[in-house]
Amino acid sequence: MNQNTHHSETPGIDPGERVLSEGEGPTPLSPSAEVRPRIRRTHLSLFVRDPEASAKWYEDVLGMEVTARGPQWVFLSFGQKHHDIALIRAEEGSTASGIGLQHYGLETDGTLDDWRRLYGMLLAKGVPVVKTTDHKVGYGIYFTDPDGNRFEFFHEVVTDDEEGKRILGAFHAPSDPLDIEPLQD
Repeated sequence: MNQNTHHSETPGIDPGERVLSEGEGPTPLSPSAEVRPRIRRTHLSLFVRDPEASAKWYEDVLGMEVTARGPQWVFLSFGQKHHDIALIRAEEGSTASGIGLQHYGLETDGTLDDWRRLYGMLLAKGVPVVKTTDHKVGYGIYFTDPDGNRFEFFHEVVTDDEEGKRILGAFHAPSDPLDIEPLQD
């Protein structure tokens, strides 16, 4: 019997497939075939001094819920996924450095006034606000958690992604200062 011929009796072989000859490797991908990840969802994992204490801040300031915890970690969700942010206990004596995550952007739903209310909420809770910016495709409020990790509440004003790419390129990915009043209810 020829090994290279497909027979319906060969278990695990689909129509059109064949058993490889001894020493024969799989057909390599063409060099022009580019493999890219197809991302469905994301999460962020952060080293923090005290996961339990930090979790309280994330619940209070970002409205997250704890979905799982262990002695060295806490997982939190914005309500849709099993976890969006993981807080992992850093080694004793760890310090923040200048290399690593610059910020994690959280695109917000709602109106510009809803976004301004988030700004007011941050100030009312004593959260350090680093800056407010105009990115030409939206506005950002940058703030830090108790361990100094930087976040951004982003309010998108250009909703067409192709137009957004054009604007970011034309303005060289701007981060211009934005003088905007927070709203406090």
